[in-house]
Amino acid sequence: MIDRRVALLRGINVGTAKRIAMADLRKLFERLGYEDVRTLLNSGNVVFTVKKKAAGGEGPRIEKEIAGRLGIATRVTIIGGKELAAAIEGNPFRSTADNPSRMLLMVLEDPKTAARLSPLAKERWSPEEFALSGRIAYLWCPNGILDGRIWAAASKVLKDTGTARNLSTMTKLLALLAAP
Repeated sequence: MIDRRVALLRGINVGTAKRIAMADLRKLFERLGYEDVRTLLNSGNVVFTVKKKAAGGEGPRIEKEIAGRLGIATRVTIIGGKELAAAIEGNPFRSTADNPSRMLLMVLEDPKTAARLSPLAKERWSPEEFALSGRIAYLWCPNGILDGRIWAAASKVLKDTGTARNLSTMTKLLALLAAP
């Protein structure tokens, strides 16, 4: 049995730091034994297939390989296809978030990491909005992400223990997971 997953690399190809060619990243995943490897955009989004019996522990394994072979230190967060579909479907701001490039889905390492963000859910962020569901944090930043107070607050709490993509990118990743 096989399982399709997405690896989200944190901070890749932002500005001039941590540059990785997507062709090199695909080759690295293939060397690790993953199949059907595809990348999306130039920001460290990798879709791959793993055999069920070999599943688990991909994030640290991929991080170590990237550091060793490419000389780049980055955090890698893995999300499965079903979990990604549920995260997109479960977007609590679907009725108000009218710009998918300003709607962030932050994938956290685990539910313990999510617990660190729970105090943010009790604050008022208007016009921004924040919600948690499992290991997904939803951040609606209508005035832009870089100027968003909620983005700054969540980043400060998490440091590098999660990574975010906008809804547009997550939707494209979901489509890529389903592609033959």
